[in-house]
Amino acid sequence: MNYTSPFSFRKAAVAAIAVAFICAPLLIARAGTPPMGPITEAEVNAAQQAWCDGLVEISKTHKAGGDYKAVAARVIDDLYDYDKGKVFFKPTLASGRNSFRPTRDGALSYFVGDNKNFPEDSGFALKDWVKVRYDNNAAENGIQIHGDIAITMGNVYLTNGKGEESMVDKTFAFRRGEDGKLRLCAHKSALPYTPGK
Repeated sequence: MNYTSPFSFRKAAVAAIAVAFICAPLLIARAGTPPMGPITEAEVNAAQQAWCDGLVEISKTHKAGGDYKAVAARVIDDLYDYDKGKVFFKPTLASGRNSFRPTRDGALSYFVGDNKNFPEDSGFALKDWVKVRYDNNAAENGIQIHGDIAITMGNVYLTNGKGEESMVDKTFAFRRGEDGKLRLCAHKSALPYTPGK
């Protein structure tokens, strides 16, 4: 029969507790670690849907008399990489010297207007959009993934409160941030080309 002395038992218990104290924070930190590795098509589609939903949320908040500027600011911070990276943004209705919006302020102005530095902006997101959807139809699935970068090309379809649908061409490029989220590092949209115009 094996006999373990009380001293040996205590020594083993102390060692187990020490290991638990050392490893527990590491395990907790690892459990909270955002997903890394190559971007998946599911993540790209979720990010595009979030953009569509964000546009509708801004519009609905504006129509309801809520703080649509705060909603727009949150949508931009959630979906665009202005905070940690560089963003190439050419909105559909932007022109002239303000065609490109490399700053967060420029993007926010495009969505909600009311910025003296962008007097031409009337607020694209305030046009009573009730439904926005997208497709990726530039190729078989319209998505390219290159490690931490994903590119999509296709169309966005915007429906207003009168049931009128508009379509724009779009190219989105997403980058995975340090927090694991996909954010736009490039966004180009334009009205479809109509021959003869």
